[in-house]
Amino acid sequence: MALADIEVGLDEQELALRDTAHRFAEEVMRPAGEALDKLPDPAQVIAPDSVLWPVFAKAAEVGIGDALGPDPEADPHQRGRLGSIVYEELGWGDSGLAISLGCAGFHRTFALMSGDAELVDRFAGPDNQDIGCWAITEPDHGSDSLAFTQPHFRDGAVRANCIARADGDDFVISGQKSAWVSNGTIATAAVLFCTIDSDKGFGHGGVALVPLDLPGVSKGKPLDKLGQRALNQGEIMFDDVRIPGSHMIVRPELYELVLEGILTMANQAMGSIFTGVARAAFELALDYAKNRVQGGKPIIEHQSVQSRLFKMFSQVEAARSLARRVAAFNAGPTPMVQYSIASKVFCTNTAFQVASDALQIFGGNGLTREYPIEKLLRDARASMIEDGCNEVLGLVAATRLAS
Repeated sequence: MALADIEVGLDEQELALRDTAHRFAEEVMRPAGEALDKLPDPAQVIAPDSVLWPVFAKAAEVGIGDALGPDPEADPHQRGRLGSIVYEELGWGDSGLAISLGCAGFHRTFALMSGDAELVDRFAGPDNQDIGCWAITEPDHGSDSLAFTQPHFRDGAVRANCIARADGDDFVISGQKSAWVSNGTIATAAVLFCTIDSDKGFGHGGVALVPLDLPGVSKGKPLDKLGQRALNQGEIMFDDVRIPGSHMIVRPELYELVLEGILTMANQAMGSIFTGVARAAFELALDYAKNRVQGGKPIIEHQSVQSRLFKMFSQVEAARSLARRVAAFNAGPTPMVQYSIASKVFCTNTAFQVASDALQIFGGNGLTREYPIEKLLRDARASMIEDGCNEVLGLVAATRLAS
């Protein structure tokens, strides 16, 4: 935990929460993530006897979700920094589980955002046991559905796969969200980003809170993936699913603003999570280099290994500084999506590069499943595509810079 000890200005409460998050990551998340990664069938990850469920239970017990949720009493910048610290520790433990835990409370955030007492009681009450998901990606649309600064976003010729149409006081939802919905096959409540029937494209969208036990909802199989295998992902289908109008909490006039805000929040969390992945890869490589003997001495005494380790160390610290600064600033009244995108893109690229360099230090051993570094490399590779692929996100940020 040497790298995590270099902090400035943390009070006793923040240090205690960081240490709690680290213990949870070390004692619960990392062994669970390694076990889930080895399961050959992704359906086993979500089986009733899976170690996934004790992770969720323990997270609730130690208050990990409370540390990441909204707290109107806290100083916003301090809250943002604290969230970044916790997410880094969770990413250090297991990035797939970190994302799953982060998405699990998504419905509560939107219920509170609605200000509707009935929705708050239903989706954010103290006894609510729902597992949430962010349902936005579609079979024919991935990062393009996030690219709100691009011309196609308001092109009516670009048809969405999931449409909500008004029917009296209700909305009726038809279509599909793709197999990349995080928590998709285990979620009991969806924050559904969909297009409201029109000829105005993605920009004419809405955000609905949808209980996933409603008639007409069905789910596909868990996705079988290269990395982040502990993160359940799967498709959700809607066959004329009826919801009350009050559940459509964001209408077209505010849709782009809310989408930008959620992308800002999600991307900055990704920056912190994958700073944790980069740190984990560096620490594994450093420890291995101290113990692996070749050429008659530990390989850390070879200058080429020292040089590679220092480069990795510098990259991790740069990622941490950017992620922490962005999270603290964006918790304030004027968050900027271009900074969150910079954090996500830089930190995920860093995680992949550091994990790759770490595997090089492990040499042939790094290619085997006996050592954990190959898992980190696979997990990091997935991060450069999820929550918006890095190239498309860069276009969104560039448009903001030019405006």
